[in-house]
Amino acid sequence: MELPFALSAGIITFVLAVIWGGPFVEVLKRLKIGKSIRAELGDIHSRKIGTPTMGGIMIVVSVFVISLIFNIASIIRTGGGASIFLPLFVLVGFSLLGLLDDWEGIANSRAHAEGKSPEKVGLGLSARAKLAGQVILALTAASFISLYQGGFSFANELILPLIPIRFSLPPIIFIPLAGFIIVAMSNAVNFTDGLDGLAGIITASAFAAYGVIGFLQGQIFLTQLCFIFVGACFAFLWYNAHPAQLFMGDVGSLPLGAVLGTVAVMSGQWLLLPIIALVPVIEIITVILQVWYYKSTKGPDGIGLRLFKRAPIHHHFELVGWSETQVVQRFWLVGLLSAMIGVALALL
Repeated sequence: MELPFALSAGIITFVLAVIWGGPFVEVLKRLKIGKSIRAELGDIHSRKIGTPTMGGIMIVVSVFVISLIFNIASIIRTGGGASIFLPLFVLVGFSLLGLLDDWEGIANSRAHAEGKSPEKVGLGLSARAKLAGQVILALTAASFISLYQGGFSFANELILPLIPIRFSLPPIIFIPLAGFIIVAMSNAVNFTDGLDGLAGIITASAFAAYGVIGFLQGQIFLTQLCFIFVGACFAFLWYNAHPAQLFMGDVGSLPLGAVLGTVAVMSGQWLLLPIIALVPVIEIITVILQVWYYKSTKGPDGIGLRLFKRAPIHHHFELVGWSETQVVQRFWLVGLLSAMIGVALALL
């Protein structure tokens, strides 16, 4: 009955989030919490200006509340399942960081509309400040996973795909490595969030994969959390499907990626993360390659060459002629197949 219960939690999350999502969108509209578009994207996404953003709050609140409701009784009754608080800590911490970033971007856009800060339209926190916050939160979470022995089934573990061997890593290696995974995945999903429905459907597929892996490992609390995320992401997609009524914002994309990385670490199957979350990994790699190539090819005029027409890679495909819907659907097919491959490898 454990898997049906976890799936039911996801369904309940979806239904409740869709119900309160409609009024939430209207509140954002009334408060004029609208999307601003960076100058270099204005040519292809100008129609999206003003669409309500910070919709990730819908995912974060739904997951947090439903997870507590479904787990608090079990925790009080049996004392088990306390490990659920770790990913919830990551969820809240990264969502607050994303909230600050989104609000800063909105404030800068409003200042721009008043003739102030024209160079900062659509920009939020500085990259350095955002990264510092991510690193602090990720290392804190990684330390709890590593040091809270007995609370996490696969603390400090490395499971090799295709080989029935588990390695135990010392905390001095595990903590920075786990912290890197959490930060990297947080930014990867953040870069993926650029088209209607893309980040939501890709992360839902990845969480579903880790939900199955958690079930196979007997980590029912982790399984339940993953399918609650699936339900919340699907509810968000109800309003984010093209043409979007609501955008996720950093308040949603940062914690989604961070919790996905945390779940991968808690399962011990984090080597499968680049496969299960193939699309976000490709997205962040294309950004890194684009920046590196531009800087390495700079001429005397200070202008470099571009490896892609635009990064992240989903914008490149838009500029070569794919419609937004085609990009999202094809990327989702890749994401779904890669998640299935990841589960298959976990079974072997």
